[in-house]
Amino acid sequence: MIRRAILTALLTIGGVVAAEWSVHAQPLPSSRSDLAYSYAPLVKRVSPAVVNIYTTTTARVQRRLPFPFPGMPLPPQAGERVQNSLGSGVLVRPDGLIVTNAHVVKGADEIRVVLADRREFEAKLVTQDERYDLALLRIDGGNEKFPFLEMRDSDSVEVGDVVLAIGNPFGLNQTVTSGIVSAVARSAGGINDSNFFLQTDAAINPGNSGGALVSLDGRLIGINTAIYSQTGGSVGIGFATPSNIVTAMVSTGEQGGRIVRPWLGINMQRVTADLASGFGLARPAGLVVKEVYPDGPGAKAGLRRNDVIVALRDQPIDDEASLRFRLATLQAGTTVPVKVIRGGKEMVFELKLAAPPEDPPRDRTMLDGRQPLSGAAVVNMSPAVADELGLVEWRGGVAVVEIRPGSYAGRFVRPGDMILAVNGQDVKSVADLKKHVGAGVASVTISREGMVSTVQFR
Repeated sequence: MIRRAILTALLTIGGVVAAEWSVHAQPLPSSRSDLAYSYAPLVKRVSPAVVNIYTTTTARVQRRLPFPFPGMPLPPQAGERVQNSLGSGVLVRPDGLIVTNAHVVKGADEIRVVLADRREFEAKLVTQDERYDLALLRIDGGNEKFPFLEMRDSDSVEVGDVVLAIGNPFGLNQTVTSGIVSAVARSAGGINDSNFFLQTDAAINPGNSGGALVSLDGRLIGINTAIYSQTGGSVGIGFATPSNIVTAMVSTGEQGGRIVRPWLGINMQRVTADLASGFGLARPAGLVVKEVYPDGPGAKAGLRRNDVIVALRDQPIDDEASLRFRLATLQAGTTVPVKVIRGGKEMVFELKLAAPPEDPPRDRTMLDGRQPLSGAAVVNMSPAVADELGLVEWRGGVAVVEIRPGSYAGRFVRPGDMILAVNGQDVKSVADLKKHVGAGVASVTISREGMVSTVQFR
């Protein structure tokens, strides 16, 4: 029977296997011929910056006590179970700042870091961004300067470049595998909000999460994040979060912030084969502008409806994932060249990026009462809310941002849904929704990932 292939986040696993290592002051290879027989000088240079991460999480579980008498069961009793897991991380600052995947440390009560020389440190979580599956940790070594890896511009990486993956697969400390970059700008949905990765055939397995993908010049080009597998083990298709996203995470996370994608002030649609033919394009690539918001960055730059955006800062824009990635590596206030096709002609506009505005104010409200939406927290949609929800484009209305556990609303709506109408009447704001809900609910129309459906109640 053929098993269905799935994208599997690299879950961490328990177990510890110690490994001896040493560092010798050898220069990095200066040419490919230096690597003809061994990667050892490179590995000795970079491996001290890759660490093991051990987490302890206390989970509450329900358990039943033995029956004291036949036929007289006791109710389940709450208990606790300690879960241990293992992952990898990379030192990116000499002061002990570490980058890893958010899923490695998610929910952890205790985080311990073990260096390549076996020293252990308690780590503190600086920040995490589950949208990009990245987290920053810090260990305190006093005045010690830790070994660390410098970042390389991931846009400079090409298909065919030789790379090394370093991590702790299956608890095997400081494991090194080699391969090549199989693809750049690879879209892989369902892993994180960026959906934009470097693909490699270097062996990556559970426990490699948060480990380093290193180029032959000894610099970090990615954080190993996920694998494509039919069995849960490596089949030669691994995905790494590009270093440019990691750089953005480090620069904002150290200050306690989060990655905020600048706002373009336009709504877009991916160019399909039919659209490409209609616009006279040589191939289906880019994003066609569907709507330009007045006084937004796009309007001020001169963009128009039906412009086809094909590049941002000379980097190709083939789909929504590539645009999300490019924007996540830029800061508001930056002016960037945008290449578009208009009427069959190539044009370049200078676009000044802006922070997504919270207009209208979100007016967050938890709906209560005896009605189907009870237990749903809703807000007015705005560019700022759209960024938090990971949306490239947005429309005005009301968005669901939270569902109270066990509430009735959780049966048919979930965070990210847009509530379009109640009882057939359009909902344009939280105030509208509260008014319609107060009059009784017979039907609710929602939009989810572009699909619109109506739920009837009796």
